[in-house]
Amino acid sequence: MTDQLNAVYQRQLSDFRLTYSKAGNVTSVVLILAGVGLDHFTYPDRQAEFFLIRLAVVALTLGILWILYTDLGRRHVRQFTVLWLLLPQVMIAYMIQDTDGAQSIYFVGLHLALYAVGIILPISFLEGVGFGIVTVGLYVGACLLHPDWSSNAPRLMTNTLFIVFSAAASAVCTWFNERARIRLFRLQQEVAEINASLRETNVTLAEVKGQLLQREKMAAIGTLSAGLMHEVNNPVNYSLMAINMGLSLPAAEQDPMLKESLVDAREGMQRVQNIVTDLKTFAYQKPGNDSQRVFLMENAIRSAQRLAGFELKGIEVSVDLPADTHVLGDEPALIGVLINLFSNAAKAVHAAQRAEPRIEVHAEHEATRLRLRVRDNGQGIAAENLDRVFEPFFTTREVGSGLGLGLSISYGIVQRHGGVLAVASEPGEWTEFSFDLPRPA
Repeated sequence: MTDQLNAVYQRQLSDFRLTYSKAGNVTSVVLILAGVGLDHFTYPDRQAEFFLIRLAVVALTLGILWILYTDLGRRHVRQFTVLWLLLPQVMIAYMIQDTDGAQSIYFVGLHLALYAVGIILPISFLEGVGFGIVTVGLYVGACLLHPDWSSNAPRLMTNTLFIVFSAAASAVCTWFNERARIRLFRLQQEVAEINASLRETNVTLAEVKGQLLQREKMAAIGTLSAGLMHEVNNPVNYSLMAINMGLSLPAAEQDPMLKESLVDAREGMQRVQNIVTDLKTFAYQKPGNDSQRVFLMENAIRSAQRLAGFELKGIEVSVDLPADTHVLGDEPALIGVLINLFSNAAKAVHAAQRAEPRIEVHAEHEATRLRLRVRDNGQGIAAENLDRVFEPFFTTREVGSGLGLGLSISYGIVQRHGGVLAVASEPGEWTEFSFDLPRPA
């Protein structure tokens, strides 16, 4: 493994060891106390003495368990694990020496500890070998310290060989367990990398899908606009000519109601004419580099207001712009961004049911760029959702009220212009979206 992967593996292994060490520690305490029954049936005359010894070992083992819950224990989990593992072995070796030496049945406890360490606990191969060697040494030393060791030499050799076999089996188990842990870790890393790659792919596909939907929508608007210009412009122009002629007649001057009606009709026709003019932007948009053109941001804002006029009904929209609002970019796409921001702001304001619903549009020069801010006094955005508003398909609206692509697409459009679409909000008070565009040299 590389150094970085090895460091991650060691951190994970340390947490793994800590968990298993705590569980093994508690299991060891239970088994040590359960050994009181063995003392009662095997060496009843030593029961009191061995009970006190068992309590002392349990106290030391629990003391190490307490340390494992501290920073010191977490940093040195391997050393403390080996330490509490050796405590029962030392206790059993003492009991062997204090009873029948090589004839003592307690040597079985040493086998139990060896197999438990090799199969269950996540120690390394070298630690497993070292634990086995120490266990063999403790057993041999306990038997040699017994007064009758020479008469029990054959039994000593037999039991020692059995313990060596157990230690070898335990070491082999630790070796295979260690290899399995490394292999599992590598698989986990590969799966994590694949999942990360899939998440990036899904995000990219979502963005591409959103852009395709946006292009299809714009193409449909363009087709509709081209037809509207031919089908609506002519009758609108005829109607305006007729209304203007009517206003020039003496009868219109003599009849105030007639004049007022003609003026209202003219304003209505002019509004229709303005909407068709705004839609021309989409009808004649050019793909590729030709879409980067110089245009007036105030005209784009005005067009977006008119096209989002239905949703903006009843809302005061104030626009504060500098004298020069020339910018460089894709005008139709940016009008789409503004329509989306106005639409979202209108929905937030209506949802908040303000007494004075308001949307403020403010622009200012920042070096070679123009920064635009759109702020509403709606219900705001919850803090937990603020970082997710630009995610594709993320929406807090009801099912069927939107795909959650508007802000994601808008973010991509602004990013294409070298800017960043940002959001700030005070839940229950206001929300502000801002972005910047390049100004022509």
